[in-house]
Amino acid sequence: MAKSGAAQTRNGAITLVRHGEPALSRRVRLTAAGYRDWWGRYTLAGLLEGQIPPPQLIKWAEEAGFVYSSTLQRSIETARAVCKGKPFESLDLFVEAPLPPPDFPTFLTFSPKYWGGISRFWWWAFNHHAGEETRKDAEARAAEAARFLHEKAQTGEDVLLLAHGYFNWMISLELGKLGYSQTCEQGFKYWGCRRYERRA
Repeated sequence: MAKSGAAQTRNGAITLVRHGEPALSRRVRLTAAGYRDWWGRYTLAGLLEGQIPPPQLIKWAEEAGFVYSSTLQRSIETARAVCKGKPFESLDLFVEAPLPPPDFPTFLTFSPKYWGGISRFWWWAFNHHAGEETRKDAEARAAEAARFLHEKAQTGEDVLLLAHGYFNWMISLELGKLGYSQTCEQGFKYWGCRRYERRA
């Protein structure tokens, strides 16, 4: 619901949050095929038990007029932990950009962390998508997501998105094009926030 009076003269803030730490361990070494399988399981995994959301994030959830997550389990569980029973909406629009690994020889093994960096570089620089979403398509989706969040913020209500590190960053680039300035930057860490504000 839009606020009345003076609140309507300003845009709400938009906060993009990376999910909490997933339960699937990264302490393994994998081939390209092994990483492809690991990423498939990571996509389905929920959060590691016992995590506590940062107090500031809980406060922003309380203040937000609109709260969203992606449809992936780690994002949904993050939203549940932060919202404390407050309703939120899960949308495919906010799922993470794909990470298909390049077909390196089997004697090359890396941890999931390094495979993620390699795969993201190949996807970004060489459009290696293995039949999944291309960089161009993901950029178009990020622009659509930014416009969606901007439209909600134009009501004067704050907007909170609990989703994924890299795609959140892609959205942030599009928010900059829409005139938003960054007021909080916590990088790609779990529970990390990027907050944006814009003058009406």
